Amino acid sequence: MKVKTTLFPEFISVTTPKSENPLYDIVINENATNENYCIALVHKIFELPHSKFAAFIDFQAELMKDELKWINKLEKLITINEDLFFENKVMGRYNKMFLYIDKKRDELQSSRVKKSTIKTPKRFINADAEDRHFSFTEVKYSIENIPNFNEKIIFITEEIFEYKQADIISVNNKLQPFDEQCTQLIEKLQTIRKMKSDFDKEKELENSTTESNPVPKTKIQLNGPINIVTNDFKQMMVNINPNGKPYIQYKIKDIAQFICENFIDENGKPISQATIQTYLSPNRTDKDPNSDMKVRF
Repeated sequence: MKVKTTLFPEFISVTTPKSENPLYDIVINENATNENYCIALVHKIFELPHSKFAAFIDFQAELMKDELKWINKLEKLITINEDLFFENKVMGRYNKMFLYIDKKRDELQSSRVKKSTIKTPKRFINADAEDRHFSFTEVKYSIENIPNFNEKIIFITEEIFEYKQADIISVNNKLQPFDEQCTQLIEKLQTIRKMKSDFDKEKELENSTTESNPVPKTKIQLNGPINIVTNDFKQMMVNINPNGKPYIQYKIKDIAQFICENFIDENGKPISQATIQTYLSPNRTDKDPNSDMKVRF
């Protein structure tokens, strides 16, 4: 069942272990995204007994801060998925849900049963239509509660289209047109996102440049013959300790590489690894320093 989705600025779902009312709860065990919520909501409408439709709408609406907005979004979700109801031959469900949605909307709009809520001040309402008002201030508040960037853009875009299609009764001329403010907000969000992306790329490039061009390692300069330091290592590699092992137990090639990487000769020039390997060879005693120059271990 391929469900078309619309953006709910507010939705409530639970996982199976936390569901206290499985009949009316919207259960999502995966990621609680807007898309998964729409899918679960449509499936719930297909599964519920007809006699439970009204109670389901009441139950879900009462969970929301803005019940009327949720009702309107539910109506839109069902409308854009009309083909699913037709293909599955359940148009009775489709029509009956609309009856209960209309009834619930009338109840919410009635002054007798409408809950007392903090209304948006008139000065922040851009325009009034037959069945709703349009407030850019409310739009900004709504997207603050939407974590996903793409869903923010979709929500604002839907508000723009609803404004353009609505039968506007009055306009607040002291405010910028609602659709223009929304369009500017989209541009602002996209610009900020691009800037953040560019900054992240620059940071990655700086890090990669630093890694590929590390700070040159400081080497120790030897102020005398090289064979003095090589003989020091040679003694530690050859002389056997009481435990039966030499003090340093590495291959000549490895020690030679270590010396070349960490020392330079008395003229500040690199040391030849081949030369160092010759000096370290146990058989090349002719390359050892004179006894008065040796360091005794």
